[in-house]
Amino acid sequence: MSEVIYGIHAIGEALKRGGRRFDYVAVSRDRTDNRLQKILDDCREQGISVRFVPREDIDRETRTNTHQGVMAITSRKEYTGVEELLENKLGQYSFLLVLDGVEDPHNLGALIRSADGAGVDGVVIPERRAAGITGTVVKASAGASEHLPVARVVNIARTLDELKSENVWVVGLDERGDKTYDELDYNMNCAIVMGAEGKGLHDLVRRKCDMLVSIPMMGAISSLNVSVAGGIVMYEVQRQRRNAQKSAIKKPAKKRKEE
Repeated sequence: MSEVIYGIHAIGEALKRGGRRFDYVAVSRDRTDNRLQKILDDCREQGISVRFVPREDIDRETRTNTHQGVMAITSRKEYTGVEELLENKLGQYSFLLVLDGVEDPHNLGALIRSADGAGVDGVVIPERRAAGITGTVVKASAGASEHLPVARVVNIARTLDELKSENVWVVGLDERGDKTYDELDYNMNCAIVMGAEGKGLHDLVRRKCDMLVSIPMMGAISSLNVSVAGGIVMYEVQRQRRNAQKSAIKKPAKKRKEE
């Protein structure tokens, strides 16, 4: 099946990554600046057809006016398996982001963009009642979704059990957490679990977590947007691990106790 992706960064990163089949790229006839030149050059190199069309055609196909005058018809993003995320870790310890039903594609895109920047190995999302990798997500992630592996699973709670069996510690972000997010030592194989907008973690998913952490709120509002909260915690994980590397402290991976 084909998919519409749009935006300069989104299409540029998809061309760079090479993980999709491109049917064609459409460029608005009113775009005459140099920002599109790299995309046109990449299309020429890769033998991808380019069509110059009225802006209204792109508005209609993308169902938005934030496309920056460029869209592409491509194959869908290929999802990966959770086992591949564990096998292809980027650092000493596994680092996964598990999303328990994030529905807004803009939030999913922002989380993927932060996850890519924070060195996360991959993102896990559910198949149902949650956003998948659409053109809106690719645009919101500034193309990061083209580089970061994403696994789509049937059941998040069951997936957490599988991660725990692979010596991964499951850390849920929840306002009822008994520790703040920066009190935990993340120098271990870990998966950060984020709940849905407004609803938070499902009860079963919360019970599957080894630890629950919270972000202290000092103002009148009791919670943060899920993508902002995710970025804060992911960069804390990266900060701790970077500091540990700088200090040349080598700690053995924590072993799970048999339950």
